[in-house]
Amino acid sequence: MEYKDYYKTLGVSKSATEEEIKKAYRKLARKYHPDVNPGNKMAEETFKDINEAYEVLSDTDKRAKYDRFGAQWRQYERAGGRPEDFDWAQWQAQPGGGRSYTRTVSPEEFEELFGGGGLGGFSEFFETLFGGGRPGFGGDFTGRGYQPRRGRDQEHTIEVTLEEAFQGATRLLQWEDGREIRARIPRGAETGTRVRFSGQGSPGPAGSEPGDLYLNVVVLPHPVFQREGDDLKVTVPVDLYTAVLGGKVDVSSPDQTVKLTIPPETANGKVFRLRGLGMPRLRRPEERGDLFATVEIQLPQNLSEKEKELFRQLQEMRPKAMS
Repeated sequence: MEYKDYYKTLGVSKSATEEEIKKAYRKLARKYHPDVNPGNKMAEETFKDINEAYEVLSDTDKRAKYDRFGAQWRQYERAGGRPEDFDWAQWQAQPGGGRSYTRTVSPEEFEELFGGGGLGGFSEFFETLFGGGRPGFGGDFTGRGYQPRRGRDQEHTIEVTLEEAFQGATRLLQWEDGREIRARIPRGAETGTRVRFSGQGSPGPAGSEPGDLYLNVVVLPHPVFQREGDDLKVTVPVDLYTAVLGGKVDVSSPDQTVKLTIPPETANGKVFRLRGLGMPRLRRPEERGDLFATVEIQLPQNLSEKEKELFRQLQEMRPKAMS
């Protein structure tokens, strides 16, 4: 079984912070998302690897377990051991409490008794390390009876507009078995946000719990606003006269329009920060990021001869005023 270096997959160091891991995941998810690479199987597999790595490294408990395992794997490898002979026993989920005995069954017998499948969308490496093993391959029959594994987790990609991410959105998901789920996308969601719906995944074998549903959010590009985390950027056209003499211009945010004061002699490209007019923060939607407005000076078009003459006069006056 191949060891998976989740840090390498996301391109971060082992000391990476939670925010650094999240930022790396967002960047890679945008690049390799199947919607951006239709029909590209390599990109699809890379996208799955990215999601698997983020599933582990974004979870404190899973990351701690993975870090401990990785260190022992390296020691075993350096000692000359073969990867396929590594002892997984201490890492695989063990039944809790009571006396137990183990009976090994063949894969064929297992399939006949309990059906196939594993953790949806995750590799064999992930299943072995974090659960989903099989009897004889990491699972047990115990004196308390076989503990049936839960149903498969499911993952789906949900596309939302910037306005829906700002306000929150609802999607009605329908399954082939007739189930319907009204999924709520929270305010402040961004590309890379994963929304978990407990017990809404695939049904498990009789007597076991269903898996969970994970929605991977992708926020579509917006024609006006550019998003960076919880902040927004917008370009504001300002006519030449207002830029030179000063005045007020309208600036739109996702939910309102405000008046921005332009000081006299404002340069092209000047950026104004409007606090609290950005996107809601995912964990604290009552708070918002900022809106950064960049001035884009619009030169007058179709000047009359009289207007051109006035500009010539201004041009002649400037050197005198500067001398």
